Amino acid sequence: MTSLRRRLILLLVASIVGVVGLATAAVISVRGGGPPPELIMPWVAQQMELVVRLLPSQIPDVLPVQLSDHPAGGRVDRDETAMLNDILRRRGLDVLAVVNDKAGEPGQLASVRLHDNRWAIIEVPHITPPKREWLVLAGWISLIVAGATAVSVYFASVLIRPVEMLEAAVSKIGSDGVLAAVPEVGSAEVKATAHALNQLSSRLKTAMESRMRLVAAAGHDLRTPMTRMRLRAEFLAGNEEREKWLHDLDELDRIADSAIRLVREEVDQDAVEPVELDRLVRDIEAEMVSLGHAVSVGHLDKVSVRAGALGLRRALRNLIVNAATHGKGCGISLSAADNRATLTIADRGPGIPPELLGKAFEPFFRVDPGRRQSIPGAGLGLAIAKEIIERHGGAITLENRPGGGLSQKVVFDAVS
Repeated sequence: MTSLRRRLILLLVASIVGVVGLATAAVISVRGGGPPPELIMPWVAQQMELVVRLLPSQIPDVLPVQLSDHPAGGRVDRDETAMLNDILRRRGLDVLAVVNDKAGEPGQLASVRLHDNRWAIIEVPHITPPKREWLVLAGWISLIVAGATAVSVYFASVLIRPVEMLEAAVSKIGSDGVLAAVPEVGSAEVKATAHALNQLSSRLKTAMESRMRLVAAAGHDLRTPMTRMRLRAEFLAGNEEREKWLHDLDELDRIADSAIRLVREEVDQDAVEPVELDRLVRDIEAEMVSLGHAVSVGHLDKVSVRAGALGLRRALRNLIVNAATHGKGCGISLSAADNRATLTIADRGPGIPPELLGKAFEPFFRVDPGRRQSIPGAGLGLAIAKEIIERHGGAITLENRPGGGLSQKVVFDAVS
């Protein structure tokens, strides 16, 4: 039982039933044997004194007395018999009394010998349990359990409402990493939780916007000094030194452009619409082949997904270019099953070390720890692709192929 709600309900029900059960057991243990003899025997002695003093006159009907030639049968309770005789003697009556248990049923009878040698039999007051006491007890416990369960379900729901609100808010986190607004209504605790979540969302949004502005400003501001440096490099005397400077400036230019594109992808979002994924893949494949990349298309199922057409094209193009350049060519396949579209891009390169697979989508990531650059690029292609794909509800994973190379899998919900 891993649910917090169920644990709270079980705890509350067990606590309520346990407390009431212990109280019931205590009451039964105290009252189970009826009133103590010290309270009953004086009353019995008083009744016997009335019977003895009223005889031989008529005994009133209010006294339930039976006259017999012998005392009541049954086991004699010696302690209570001695107590009753002692009380009668203190009352000035020189008579013999006997207390017997009833034969075959609960309760007792008290017998006193009269002056004419007859015996007056009086029933000793006894609190007997109700008939079918187990059924009564079972009903009592059932009512307690039912009531405790209802109360526990209600209070458990109240107690975990802030947790449920937190879970719902986290599940609605958008692709921009910002929490959805939570209504600040309900109890004081619920309002406090909602207010804290809304404050967190606001701070996250402010921090992310600040980060985006910083990246965009840095990429933009780099353009001016790089332009001046490029002009100065043109006047360098040696051709070899000039080419090195221009190569480094080109790399800086690509990094600045990639940073600005990453910001635009997070800020500018094109309209979501059904996109024919198979057709889009064929268009990208034709473009890549025209640019001289070793790209081949295998089996493509006809399937559509909901996404921004321009953004999705940019994301898939980045993935295919990454596979074609770093992976020495790639093959593309598309399959549709169970309302899911799976695009696989498999290259023939060296792959990525397993311990670095989780970092492949980080900005400016390179497999080479020395960041030696043999292929042009800023290391933002996978980061931009991941941002676009996840924004439209898709998922991307990387894994090394058993026979060598890297496999990039993109999964979307298919449009029926």
